[in-house]
Amino acid sequence: MLPSLEEIGRKRRIVGLTQQKLARLAGVSQSLIAKLESGKIDPSYTKVKAIFDTLERLQTETEVRAEEVLHNEVIGVQKSDLVSKAVQTMAHYGYSQLPVFDGEHSVGSISEKTIIEKVSAGKDLSQISRLPVSDVMEEAFPQVGEDAPLPLISSLLQVYPAVLISTKGKVVGIVTKADLLKMLL
Repeated sequence: MLPSLEEIGRKRRIVGLTQQKLARLAGVSQSLIAKLESGKIDPSYTKVKAIFDTLERLQTETEVRAEEVLHNEVIGVQKSDLVSKAVQTMAHYGYSQLPVFDGEHSVGSISEKTIIEKVSAGKDLSQISRLPVSDVMEEAFPQVGEDAPLPLISSLLQVYPAVLISTKGKVVGIVTKADLLKMLL
């Protein structure tokens, strides 16, 4: 099922095309595009499909991908490391969360928030610092491929503090909320 015809003008403007350019790329006339956008015509399915296919292809080509915003150097800790090492690592790099690895595989995450929650629950600081990270870690950050589009990453970042980027099962980068905000500079 095709999107509503009202979407043609909106999508055309998003990808920055004139009616003339869209018409040329989709193999239809500019007047057809104008009539569709103004709602003055009931077009054939094949012509509308060609227009939407062209818009979709152009939107995909212009989308920012994970590989364009990721940090190549992924700072993390091993699940067997002590919580004190995780805290030192976060402090050294200025991060509030880290991925937790078992070898090269992401198995969890640890954050300032997680550690503070343990303290708030009445645990002794020195006791927490001597625990292995695996005892306090939370679920792993989600992983996507390098070609994942920015809208997917930003939607994941609404739920998770970071997204790991992987290629062939190997973590090759990380994207955080701060990385997305840097794109606005």
